[in-house]
Amino acid sequence: MEKLPGMRLTTQRQIILEELAKVTSHPTANEVYDMVRKRLPRIGLGTVYRNLELMADSGIILKLEVGGTQKRFDATVAPHYHVRCISCGKVDDIDIEVQAQINAQAAQASNYEVLGHHIEFTGICSDCLGEEKAETIN
Repeated sequence: MEKLPGMRLTTQRQIILEELAKVTSHPTANEVYDMVRKRLPRIGLGTVYRNLELMADSGIILKLEVGGTQKRFDATVAPHYHVRCISCGKVDDIDIEVQAQINAQAAQASNYEVLGHHIEFTGICSDCLGEEKAETIN
């Protein structure tokens, strides 16, 4: 059995990783469960949730925790930014350069050793904008 950093790569974990890597939608644990269940019909939601948490804690995947919303998971662990729709909750990657100098600026302005940062942009996705336009026409 192959190893991940700090843990064994079980069949369940491998399938969870494969399914998560197939999408860019930053799914919730329930959505990952629905994807994985197609390949492992007898897997439980608790098993998927535990494995997602373990893999996030080990740095194998990202766990996005945005205030007041469900946790979402991302197979892309390289530093990058996200944008979240305030209407439907959808989360997408934003392809802009990560601003590494922010870490040094934050360290200088605080009494912390700054290890990293997370920036989330908010807005309204094109699907929701389309719905708003359709509602104003009707």
